[in-house]
Amino acid sequence: MPNGPFSLPAELYLLAWDTKAIKLTRTASLHLLVRAGALTELAQRGRLVDVDGIVTPADDSRTGDPVLDGLLELIEESRPRTWKAWVSRDAGLTLGAVRDQLRGTGHLRTETRRVLGLFPAKDHVLDQGGGVAAADALKTGVLGVLRGTQDVSEVPERAAALVALAAAGELRTVITAADAAAYEERVAVLTQRAGAAAPALRKVLEEVRAALVVAILTAAIVPPITAGGS
Repeated sequence: MPNGPFSLPAELYLLAWDTKAIKLTRTASLHLLVRAGALTELAQRGRLVDVDGIVTPADDSRTGDPVLDGLLELIEESRPRTWKAWVSRDAGLTLGAVRDQLRGTGHLRTETRRVLGLFPAKDHVLDQGGGVAAADALKTGVLGVLRGTQDVSEVPERAAALVALAAAGELRTVITAADAAAYEERVAVLTQRAGAAAPALRKVLEEVRAALVVAILTAAIVPPITAGGS
């Protein structure tokens, strides 16, 4: 599965695009999915650890990725919180950082429109060249892991995490409802695989995934008010 220059949160954001209609899906809960991706990658990299259920930076080192490092700084400067709390706490900041990053790499472009013909507003739009190609390549990789015959023990942990989160986030642009039902057991095993490095990591990733599911259900009932376009 191609990772290229992308972090897990950036990959999840790209996967949320319908590349034929150039339309973003799951806009009410996308910030939660993107934040869950960032927490997962930081945990897999060993930058965040679990201390009695509290998200704790392992040290003051950085990853070099502005999205991930921004979240690390936010956690360091905030009061102690659980994994569940951090899935939704200020999650829009991580989504905004992902958009900025992808705009900087040319995978997104900004379009200006006028609301009511008067007020300027900006939309983030997937670039029909590199952006579409990157999103389609990621979708091919996810479906290869999900539907393929490769033993789960041979799937890279990061790729397993991407598929597990895409399924938990109900990204129907890549994992249809039919796929979710047909491969439910494989998704569960992939979730375990994503935390294979250590039992503590497995527990953390299960908590993040469970918190994501609950947060998305809540967002579907009471959509958050967000700014900044799609």
